[in-house]
Amino acid sequence: MREAVELVARFMELAACTAPKALGQNFVVTKVISGPELGRLAEAMEAYGRQTGKKDFDRDADGVRRSDALLLIGLKGPNTLGLNCGACGHNRCEELRPREGPEYRGPVCAWRLVDFGIAVGSAAKTAGLFNVDNRVMYRAGVVARRLGLLEAELVLGIPLSATGKNIYFDRRWPPPAGG
Repeated sequence: MREAVELVARFMELAACTAPKALGQNFVVTKVISGPELGRLAEAMEAYGRQTGKKDFDRDADGVRRSDALLLIGLKGPNTLGLNCGACGHNRCEELRPREGPEYRGPVCAWRLVDFGIAVGSAAKTAGLFNVDNRVMYRAGVVARRLGLLEAELVLGIPLSATGKNIYFDRRWPPPAGG
């Protein structure tokens, strides 16, 4: 089953890269991870949650650990469209000056974020077409970026699983005592 899920992850990369983008310019980058890399990411997610006191990193780490593969999808080096539209919060595109934040680099041109969202949605839709369970995870992306698994301003993770029950949505939290 794992090989089939990894193949679906490759199709998801294809969907993300071919999704429509403003001016036909692609700043979306992807990487599929599986096997021991999933365990390494899950451990780092748990550690990050403990270090920062941010909730649910351990919960999502459990989902990553139990996955067959995970697609990392990011936005790397996006330039502005030059519209001077103000959607990013600046009056002119040249005023947008990205800086490193606590988890991501931004601000980013709003239209490039729209491109990114369409690419993420296309990837998740592709997993669904193959009946592979998935969930878009902010937390997996934060830690994958910190580990250098994908170089980008913004990263999300989409873990994939093929079991009789979706491991990402029927979660009980907090877990029962002793479980």
